[in-house]
Amino acid sequence: MKRYEVLDHTADLMIRGYGSTLEECYANLAYGMFDQTVDLSGIEPVETRHIEVEGEDAEDALYSLLAELLFIEDYDNIIMCQFSISIDGDRIVCDCAGEKLDRSRMHIKGEIKAVTYHMMRIDPEKPEVTVLFDV
Repeated sequence: MKRYEVLDHTADLMIRGYGSTLEECYANLAYGMFDQTVDLSGIEPVETRHIEVEGEDAEDALYSLLAELLFIEDYDNIIMCQFSISIDGDRIVCDCAGEKLDRSRMHIKGEIKAVTYHMMRIDPEKPEVTVLFDV
């Protein structure tokens, strides 16, 4: 089973995360988000972060998680490659790992500017998760 796929969108980046559980879908979506900015094949999980977010609903919590991960990438220059996620209602706990961005050896693919609510879809039945990113 594939972890994620990039869906056709005219101007922005739309990613759908797959998995056998909703938690795995969230983790694969986060992986896909980072994999679209930097080739993750050579990234080592040497730096860790623990993230806890809450939202008014599931979409708001997912938005908060992805926005926090983008902040870590932008502010700390850490490219995450491993994600362990647990969901408890509208609360998400994420333990992730990666390494500092090294432009001399990492292949930069692009930049994600922001997470959006537009066209966000969480389907716990399939399960799968779709998010549109502003690039």
